[in-house]
Amino acid sequence: MKTIGVLTSGGDAPGMNAAVRSVVRTALSMGMKVMGIRRGYNGLINGDVFEMTVRDVSEVIHRGGTVLYTARCPEFKTEEGVDKAVATCKEYGIEGIVVIGGDGSYRGARDLSLKGIPCVGVPGTIDNDISSTEYTIGFDTAMNTAMEMVDRLRDTTQSHDRCSVVEVMGRNAGHLALQTGIAVGAVAIMVPEIPCDVENVIKKIELTRKNGKEHFIIVVAEGVEKSVDQIAKEIEAATGVEARATVLGHVQRGGRPTVRDRVMASYMGNAAVELLSKGIGNRVICYDKGMIINRDIYEALQMKKPFDIDGYRVADTISM
Repeated sequence: MKTIGVLTSGGDAPGMNAAVRSVVRTALSMGMKVMGIRRGYNGLINGDVFEMTVRDVSEVIHRGGTVLYTARCPEFKTEEGVDKAVATCKEYGIEGIVVIGGDGSYRGARDLSLKGIPCVGVPGTIDNDISSTEYTIGFDTAMNTAMEMVDRLRDTTQSHDRCSVVEVMGRNAGHLALQTGIAVGAVAIMVPEIPCDVENVIKKIELTRKNGKEHFIIVVAEGVEKSVDQIAKEIEAATGVEARATVLGHVQRGGRPTVRDRVMASYMGNAAVELLSKGIGNRVICYDKGMIINRDIYEALQMKKPFDIDGYRVADTISM
């Protein structure tokens, strides 16, 4: 290939810039031209494309968000939208694309591959919910951000002998909640993958009260059935402990990426370009058992990601 494109799609994640940097510099080192595509598939449809140089990705590895911007693109879900994107690729001579994003972005990459534009997906989402990979870019930074915020919240929770019910992101997955909950020593963790009604949380609080604990942190994944406000109300009504709900929100998606996210993004971006340089597309980059590998995109989209049951058991055991 002589010219490739790179885009970021879906929700932004810390480390995306490191991945873009790796893609650009790897491709340039191979003598390829790199076209940056702004605002994901929207930019591909509308021709928001520019040639990237080595200087375009200088001083971006430490920055959160994405310098290429990102957006949802309902039009790309239609055949007409995909055809427009293919026409843009032909106009700019783009022969293959590195797509950095989540499962939704992968489906777009699959559709482009079917139309003759080879694509390689790189996993970028703080939710760590992509089934084909053990790790996604942005997950470590989001965990550290959530941990730091809960640590700060703990100060006021302890000062007032309160119960803080904290919602973390994760969409329909509880990976972020589980890891954050373990890291902050939460009394209970509620995730969509494991049934855990408020009564069980209340029993856990009462048990720890008998052990002398007077303030409590409950970490809740945003995908559970009840809102944190409702959970807090039920806890307060049953225990008499003042309970406050806190939604950490999109602040978890921002900030300087951690070492792990910068390094993983760099490895994955490099691996994606290596594939395209050999004319190989319709693949996704994955982290599996300590190694960077690649899988067929169709296989990847059909895989189911197991939840860390052992981690949840450990969390429950040591929250006393």
